[in-house]
Amino acid sequence: MKDLKVLYEDNHIIVVEKPVNIPSQGDKTGDEDMLSIIKKYLKEKYNKPGEVYLGLVHRLDRPTGGVMVFARTSKAASRLSEQIREKQMHKKYLCIVDGKMENTKGSMKDFLLKNEKTNTSKVVKEGTKNAKEAILDYEVVKYNEEINMSVVKVDLHTGRHHQIRVQFSSRGHSLSGDQKYGTRGRGKGLALWAYSLSFLHPITKERIEFEDYPEVTGSWKILES
Repeated sequence: MKDLKVLYEDNHIIVVEKPVNIPSQGDKTGDEDMLSIIKKYLKEKYNKPGEVYLGLVHRLDRPTGGVMVFARTSKAASRLSEQIREKQMHKKYLCIVDGKMENTKGSMKDFLLKNEKTNTSKVVKEGTKNAKEAILDYEVVKYNEEINMSVVKVDLHTGRHHQIRVQFSSRGHSLSGDQKYGTRGRGKGLALWAYSLSFLHPITKERIEFEDYPEVTGSWKILES
């Protein structure tokens, strides 16, 4: 991959931009992944002998790019993981959806059921066995009438499997380039980007926030129109 884009680093954490189509961690494809890329970067930069410790505390799906934090010590990893459990880590996303949203801002609350065999999720009735509650807030930042698509900011309150994609698709506003849940913008790549990540520094306890936006190419050209 091209050079790693580092947004912040210290002795405890490293915050980077995950490019689109690179896995967060190694998978069955054997393709280069973020964990090994960052380990290599740290090993070379600091001339470290032997194995470099790097903790994966959260993930982004392979087709999704954006901000990720990795832990450089086991203490930082455990404290960041605890923040995720306690809902103290906040993630915001930017996406391009089909059509014009009925409201310029609002919330979505559903129950999602994951199908392990197909690696997909769907909206089901409350009380369905194994279904999990999914909540997000959204705000439309731009609507392009010419192509009938909207740019939407999403504040995620729960991190369910394919949550943003499924919730918008179930309301007739599938994400551009979504091969699983939509039809618009095929071949352009999934228009979903994790643009903001906020959490408490695992050592100083200070709340820090990082923002990073996608390159204005492909579907994202709507941002400059």
